[in-house]
Amino acid sequence: MPKLKTHNGARNRFHITGTGKIMRTKGGKSHLRRRKPRRVRALYDAKIPLNPADEKRIKRLIPYGVQ
Repeated sequence: MPKLKTHNGARNRFHITGTGKIMRTKGGKSHLRRRKPRRVRALYDAKIPLNPADEKRIKRLIPYGVQ
């Protein structure tokens, strides 16, 4: 069986925890953040768990679980 290639975009966007959960960052954090309250801006910095409906599709893009 040949080696599988990791999708480079998925490698940068997703992170797998030690327990196997896939974490993602929120979109919309690159610009237009100055007018938002500090509390809302802080929410963009945290990683949140991926929706279970998307897990199968994303696991296919990162077959070896990039840390």
